[in-house]
Amino acid sequence: MPPPGTPSEELLIARFRSHARRLFWSALVLIATFGATAYFYGNLPAGFEDWMLLAAAGVLVVVAVVVPFIVWYSRSTTVTTRRVIAHNGIGARRRREMSHARGYTIAVRRGPLQRMWGSGTITLSNGVDAPLRLANVPNVTLVHETLADQIEVGQILAHRDAQAIGDDPAER
Repeated sequence: MPPPGTPSEELLIARFRSHARRLFWSALVLIATFGATAYFYGNLPAGFEDWMLLAAAGVLVVVAVVVPFIVWYSRSTTVTTRRVIAHNGIGARRRREMSHARGYTIAVRRGPLQRMWGSGTITLSNGVDAPLRLANVPNVTLVHETLADQIEVGQILAHRDAQAIGDDPAER
């Protein structure tokens, strides 16, 4: 612990993305597309050419596999010793932060499939700003416990620093 009144160093606790199960259908489409393309290549009925098959397969892979992966990869959450930072966006990045020292409530929602996979949705609300919603967080119970601990530590340090400044004889 740093001495009272000195700022503590911000350390990285966790960095994660939403659960990768969202890419299940993309993986299934990719496998089916490659299988169908391999089966029909060279065996198409009259009037169709192989380049048409390859073009259709390419478009399907881009739309159903590459785009969902890029969208999933563009969203991340970082938890540090001072704040929670949510990044999202492909071209223009958007960033939202919530400080542990200010305090916030943590709501966890887990549907049946999320419970099966060990994930859940965490909503952080400080009562002033719009709630920060972290969807499909992997290991949601661990993240929830970590956030609760960080709120407590942040408030203890803020209280300790406020008392240290008030007890300083140089200020009197």
